[in-house]
Amino acid sequence: GLERGAKNQFSTFSNFITTINQKKEGIGNRNSPTQLVIPNIKNVRDLPPICLDVRQKQRISIDTLPQELKAPVPPEPSLPIRTKTVKDFQDDVEKAKSSGDWKSVHDFYTTTFDSFLEINAAFKKDANSPFNTIEDSGINAKFVNVVYDALLNTPQDVQKSVLKGVINGLLQEWTGPRTKDDLRAYCILLQNPQFSNTSTYVIYAHLLRQIAALTEADHHFLVHWSKKISQKRFKQVVDRLLQFISLRLFPAKPEEFPPMVKCTWWIPSATKVLALFNAANCLISPPIISYMDFYNSTLDHIDLMEEYRNWQCYGNSHSRFSFCQYPFIISIAAKKVIIQRDSEQQMISIARQSLVDKVSRRQKPDMNMLFLNVKVRRTHLVSDSLDELARKRADLKKKLKVTFVGEAGLDMGGLTKEWFLLLIRQIFHPDYGMFTYHKDSHCHWFNSFKCDNYSEFRLVGALMGLAVYNSITLDIRFPPCCYKKLLSPPIVPCDHNTLVGICDVTLDDLFQIMPELAHGLSELLSYEGNVEEDFYSTFQVFQEEFGVIKSYNLKPNGDKIPVTNQNRKEYVQLYVDFLLNRSVYKQFAAFYYGFHSVCASYALLLLRPEEVEILVCGSPELDMSALQRSTQYEGYQKTDLTIRYFWDVVLGFSLDLQKKLLHFATGSDRVPVGGMADLNFKISKSETSTNWLPVAHTCFNQLCLPPYKSKKELKQKLIIGISNAEGFGLE
Repeated sequence: GLERGAKNQFSTFSNFITTINQKKEGIGNRNSPTQLVIPNIKNVRDLPPICLDVRQKQRISIDTLPQELKAPVPPEPSLPIRTKTVKDFQDDVEKAKSSGDWKSVHDFYTTTFDSFLEINAAFKKDANSPFNTIEDSGINAKFVNVVYDALLNTPQDVQKSVLKGVINGLLQEWTGPRTKDDLRAYCILLQNPQFSNTSTYVIYAHLLRQIAALTEADHHFLVHWSKKISQKRFKQVVDRLLQFISLRLFPAKPEEFPPMVKCTWWIPSATKVLALFNAANCLISPPIISYMDFYNSTLDHIDLMEEYRNWQCYGNSHSRFSFCQYPFIISIAAKKVIIQRDSEQQMISIARQSLVDKVSRRQKPDMNMLFLNVKVRRTHLVSDSLDELARKRADLKKKLKVTFVGEAGLDMGGLTKEWFLLLIRQIFHPDYGMFTYHKDSHCHWFNSFKCDNYSEFRLVGALMGLAVYNSITLDIRFPPCCYKKLLSPPIVPCDHNTLVGICDVTLDDLFQIMPELAHGLSELLSYEGNVEEDFYSTFQVFQEEFGVIKSYNLKPNGDKIPVTNQNRKEYVQLYVDFLLNRSVYKQFAAFYYGFHSVCASYALLLLRPEEVEILVCGSPELDMSALQRSTQYEGYQKTDLTIRYFWDVVLGFSLDLQKKLLHFATGSDRVPVGGMADLNFKISKSETSTNWLPVAHTCFNQLCLPPYKSKKELKQKLIIGISNAEGFGLE
């Protein structure tokens, strides 16, 4: 049918397309991605050796592209007049279905997809109107959707005629810049559902290659037009591109495709086009689809470190493609693998150097020199930890090993986790004064009080970095804005005068921390009366610090500048910037340097702020059935009555109770990047009376259950145990 026909039909065109593309030497290199200069790295010796041009690496951004096309726009040819409407087409399809005569529908598809000119004639809102703005593509989206929805239910000869027409359009010789009508045709063809079929992949690949080779200004239009596509269609195009990449990497039937050596441009072309849709998705707030919908889990099975090394050596150069140039396509699980292996290589390198130094001084090697050994007293936990990490800054990239003074026992992971849990619990306690807990948003924020020493904020940053490098999930409640600031810039600049931790913040960011204040500022923006007369405010704000009210000007002479209807937007923006950037700058800068003192790696360039949060705190998405499948047992079998009672009760819990149980048993209600299996959760048997409550060994992710006689009794005791637990649920 379609599969065999399309192959035979396209065989004569394939070589012709290849010849044309070979004539246009460098067609794939015309649209070099926008590159931003990254400042030099602090402590370069702590990083793997890399080439100089890697400093040019950065995420592709469309923000620097022109708002409109500045170059002279070539005249667009007059289009044929086509008057068929959505209703006319639907009537034709219904008649064809009932009569079996598809001639009218066949003629429509054959004519419409015969060339880019005809595509525009059929689907352009106004045939000969220019529509050269980024805000309106001029495409009749409803008509496009109806035509494509009907296409896959038409006879095979109709579908073949569409593919033949697409080939004709792709074979057209281009003598100059593309017109906006050409861009419209590309935008429409990308939505063709036929490209979900592997038999059309040769045609699809050439379509993607031509789109990838467009100029930056043309890409700018396609990005803005794509953000207007409906969520359903947008997701379909993204899924189609991801499937194309996956099947080219790991084809189920290799014989369906040309040899990989002859089509090395397939995957780079598809990834570049996918980058346009990712850029479009980022322009919308909230985004059209989740950033996770761009992940391609197939990449989890390729040599990720080879990709990372290529990226380190070649950056965003077109001489060598790497998926790391487009980090949005790499899943958080794959990024974690890259970060961990990169950190392991750094740990090994530093440990080896320590060993060499020891031997060169003719000293006896000690295995402890291969670890970051932290010795602390429980009674002086914060001060001892601060001293240890400050003294051993050169060892921060080594494997962490914790010892509590005066206590026997080897650190097999449990002591390290307990150290993290106790330390975080103490530092984030309201009485400690470093962070303020906001009940409305259930998150912590930096206390703006001025002090003489910010080293404890550096300690918290270092703890977060150590948690990432040592695969420990922390129970920290920072707002998303914190992680955005943590990647501003993503790597430490060598110039100490460069501000760090400063990012563009909005009222939405403030809503995530102080919703009441943000709501008040939002009402100020929408107030319909006279702001100056009714509020009598100036560009000055007040904060209480240790019982003393202090004032701060949001701009020079702010106390003398009234807030008016005309300048209230500026006032709100400056106020938000003051709260989230300026007032906590020293605190956050210390926190920033602490984190990057451990995580000084180019791998951070691959991460989104949301992904940093998941690496540090885990994912909030719970799947207790997955936890049940991966749970280990000690003293119990999974078929024992108590265990069956336990899972019947837990799976019937509300989400809130499930989170409380997870927090009680593991010290956090979030899931590690690798999923529930990475928790290594264990249920052990307690030989005590059934009157005893369940006990949680938080540091070992272990729950001790005595045998229970009934499901009701187990549920009652479990809920009481969870409710009585304090803090992190430590035993």
